[in-house]
Amino acid sequence: MGRDIPEKGAPGPRSSDQGTAGRRGGPPKQGLALAAMLFAVSMTFIDQTIVAIAAPDIIDELGLTSSQMQWVVNAYLLTLAAFFALGGRLSDIFGHRRVMLIGTLVFVTASALCGAVPSGDVAQAWLIGFRAVQGIGAALMFPAALAVVIAVFPVERRGRALALFFGVSGALTAVGPLLGGWLTAWTWRAIFWVNVPVAVIAIALALLARVPDRARREPLDLPGAALVAAGMGLTVLGVQQSSAWGWDSVATWACIAGGLVVLAVFCRFELRTRFPLIKLRVFRDLAFSVDNAVLFFAMMAFVPVFFFASVYAQVSLSASPNQAALYLLYFFIGFGLASQWGGRILDKRGARPAMKLGTALGAVGFALWAGKLTTLSMHDQWLYAAMAGAGIGLLLAPASTDAVNRAIDASYGEVTGITQTVRNFAASIGLAVYGTLLTRTTVTRVEETLRDKGVPSGESHEIAESVAQSVTGHADSRGPSGSGPVAETVRDSMAAIRMDFAEANQWVFYGMAIALGIAFLVSLRHPGTRVTKEEPSGQ
Repeated sequence: MGRDIPEKGAPGPRSSDQGTAGRRGGPPKQGLALAAMLFAVSMTFIDQTIVAIAAPDIIDELGLTSSQMQWVVNAYLLTLAAFFALGGRLSDIFGHRRVMLIGTLVFVTASALCGAVPSGDVAQAWLIGFRAVQGIGAALMFPAALAVVIAVFPVERRGRALALFFGVSGALTAVGPLLGGWLTAWTWRAIFWVNVPVAVIAIALALLARVPDRARREPLDLPGAALVAAGMGLTVLGVQQSSAWGWDSVATWACIAGGLVVLAVFCRFELRTRFPLIKLRVFRDLAFSVDNAVLFFAMMAFVPVFFFASVYAQVSLSASPNQAALYLLYFFIGFGLASQWGGRILDKRGARPAMKLGTALGAVGFALWAGKLTTLSMHDQWLYAAMAGAGIGLLLAPASTDAVNRAIDASYGEVTGITQTVRNFAASIGLAVYGTLLTRTTVTRVEETLRDKGVPSGESHEIAESVAQSVTGHADSRGPSGSGPVAETVRDSMAAIRMDFAEANQWVFYGMAIALGIAFLVSLRHPGTRVTKEEPSGQ
């Protein structure tokens, strides 16, 4: 490995913070502050996965298509990615504690309204809209929460606090499927309402912890915020809608190309403005760039796997929501065990070995898992699911922590804004790409199955489109409604159609393996240097 380097640009302690803490009755209570921030961010991580388990029930009750359901998942991730950098800047400008509390209130209010979605024509717009508001709340909350942890812990204890913050918050993603399966058995609406008591606890602990507010009175880069949100939104819209519009559609490519052009304009604007939303010069650090590239490709698998594995289990394996949650537990057992190992590797040898091992193990695990999907047996898949989870667990905390440690004169809030923007944008792209791939492959395979059973070509395509857009275990297990020879043939073909859906999912999981394989190649570029100490910047 290369030589160890000191951490640059980390904000040092300020006398104004100590004075603020004193006026509030003493220094901040570190344990309470850490617990408050973990409760707050737990909601953002749980909500990345909990909706996947409830997807079939939501589709059933509200009459959504699978593409619309993917937007329910993606609306949260997309706004989270688009506004994360803005959340980090707002936290620096107006104070970490204040912005964390505001973000929590926005998030929990939107959660309650998601759970109160009415049935009927407004259901789709209501649910997608308030999921997007949830993402905005999370984008305010997370960078502020991380900055609070950094502010209240001295440098000699900060490493352990950050390891706990990233490790626990990452592991909490596993709670989503388990909690979702249990709550969905009562009502799927409870997956949103459960955030209310968690938010109350987070707010109460934050107030008791006497966390000081640190503010930097600087202008806010609103044009930059608008550009990055528009660029990401257009890009994901084009990829997501390609399954409906087609890859030969002008609208598809206009959105994708337009989004990329807007993002290029954003980068050019940020390099020229005095107070940018994102200080892009941090990417001059090769290690920081590699960390973020590895996170980008890894997140194309990590978040989407919850949605696709859950729906696969409930459709192809005819699993209940609780059984689907247990199916995902195999992945998280590997993730949880390996994340601890990854942290130790980071402390002893730096981020590069953990990223190399994690990306390689993840690529192999996803590829082997994909090959076993058509066995339609959980028992045959658990080892490979655990391998895939272990690969992600090994790389996630080391790559994230190494990137945050490499803050230049940018604050921790700003650098976290960059890494989390990269992570959530990648998750949105992954969901859109794999969703399109799954829909197209499912239509092709189901259409072939129905034609082989004697269903006329036109009807077989129409039915295949309906099956692909209505991915729900309830509907699949009953078969289509109606009478007549075609309906009877389709009902008799449901076992074959479930296999078709499993084969379509194989392409998705092989895609995740390829993403981890690219991440492995990128990790080889990491210089191997480590951040070993902090030098106050005097800001």
